[in-house]
Amino acid sequence: MRKKQAKKRPLLPDPRFNDQLVTRFVNMMMWDGKKSIAFSVFYDAMDIVEAKKTDEAKTALELWKDALSNVMPHVEVRSRRVGGATFQIPMQIRPDRKISTAMKWLISYARKRNEKGMALKLAGEVLAASKEEGAAVKKRMDTHKMAEANKAFSHFRF
Repeated sequence: MRKKQAKKRPLLPDPRFNDQLVTRFVNMMMWDGKKSIAFSVFYDAMDIVEAKKTDEAKTALELWKDALSNVMPHVEVRSRRVGGATFQIPMQIRPDRKISTAMKWLISYARKRNEKGMALKLAGEVLAASKEEGAAVKKRMDTHKMAEANKAFSHFRF
């Protein structure tokens, strides 16, 4: 590499839950730099989750974290060319990539839902993912199945 690796900037925790993970999620959800709107959408979604939840022992933030961990993939396949053929090689995922992948999947599948506003969509996807249902969890299962199917090529690791 010509340039040195950019150093990680510290994230400020969000104002309501005082959690850096929430800020990271909101930053991924944000469009056109409208962070205050993204925060309000997230907080509205957490209020909806709080109202709709069935488990009284957990808070909305704990349900969101459960949903995130249920969506988090542990292995993924990466393409590698060996002698003219391209193989899908299963690899372990770095911890920070696990979290960012889970967040991206949760947001993208929430956006594809058929509810009215983004807060309702996000709340629905969080509730589904916390019960290990929903499209984002299905995506994780498909990724794991793909890695399992290509386990024979794991000796090509790089």
